[in-house]
Amino acid sequence: MATMTADQRREEARAQFDAYLASCPSRKLLDRISDKWVALVLKSLADGPKRYSDISRQLAGVSQKMLTQTLRNLERDGLLTRTVTPSVPVRVDYELTPLGASLGAVMGRLKTWAEEHMAEVERNRAAYDARAGATR
Repeated sequence: MATMTADQRREEARAQFDAYLASCPSRKLLDRISDKWVALVLKSLADGPKRYSDISRQLAGVSQKMLTQTLRNLERDGLLTRTVTPSVPVRVDYELTPLGASLGAVMGRLKTWAEEHMAEVERNRAAYDARAGATR
């Protein structure tokens, strides 16, 4: 049996991830990043570091609990950093890591797609609902 380098072992492990399998850890990651608040937080931070209050103001409708939970999860996954500056009051800034920025670019395109196609989706929904109502 040939000895593998660390890069070869990582590549082999990466090839074994298959989100279609229930036991695959990438499925949990997909579940996390498919949350609407994750996409919006990543897009918000794409412009650079922001304070909690700035993010909260930009994301209309997010509760304090949900925003805090989302930020903690993103920090745990290595997608953003949290920097505390001792001052009065304490200043906390959030910033995307390179990993978070790479995901943020994908999520930004998804946000743009949703905004550009919402009118068409609404027309499709109305047509579907009209057909479904006619068959009842």
